Amino acid sequence: MAGQRKYSHIARTYDILDLPFEYLRYRPLRPTIWSGLDECCRILDAGIGTGRNMDYYPAGVEMVGLDLSPAMLARAAVRRRKTGTAVHLVEGNIIATPFADDTFDAVVSTFLFCVLPPDLQLPALRELARICKPEGEIRILEYAISANPIRRAVMKLWAPWIRFAYGAAFDRETEQYLATTGLQLVARRFLHADTIKLLVARQPLVPAPSDSDL
Repeated sequence: MAGQRKYSHIARTYDILDLPFEYLRYRPLRPTIWSGLDECCRILDAGIGTGRNMDYYPAGVEMVGLDLSPAMLARAAVRRRKTGTAVHLVEGNIIATPFADDTFDAVVSTFLFCVLPPDLQLPALRELARICKPEGEIRILEYAISANPIRRAVMKLWAPWIRFAYGAAFDRETEQYLATTGLQLVARRFLHADTIKLLVARQPLVPAPSDSDL
């Protein structure tokens, strides 16, 4: 619940604190995150925060936004009203969501796993695997420590502030937990330099039985 308390304190100023990153870095990436999901019926925005993804939701899709912080959800509700976005906001913990098995055709998470400490990465991934349909995609946007010496040094300088303000880290390496959950990493690519990466995972496809198996 420490994360909930932290975001309760910063919810009112979150968008202001994040404004330079949003306009210079995140906003150009958001359309890519949601690209190709137009055929889905229901999508979860996991860790919706203040609702920065709302402008990029696929048209005609039933959207659900989940967040642990009531204060952040209140900001998301304001954005929903201003933008006229159709999204159902739900308060809940990513490691124990209120959704039934196979509820969503896809799950999208932007920087949520940067906030989750190592001991919560595995249970969170297992929960996403549970609520996402077997054929659906789980898309995770997160930071990575740069291999470039200058960028790496800058990130290390920023790291204490990021940890203090957001409870986040640049080096979660969420993909290392995927195999344990039974999820398969089907794509991994950087969207900004070598510091912001998009992971796409899904449950392994079960081959159809051959004639010899029948």
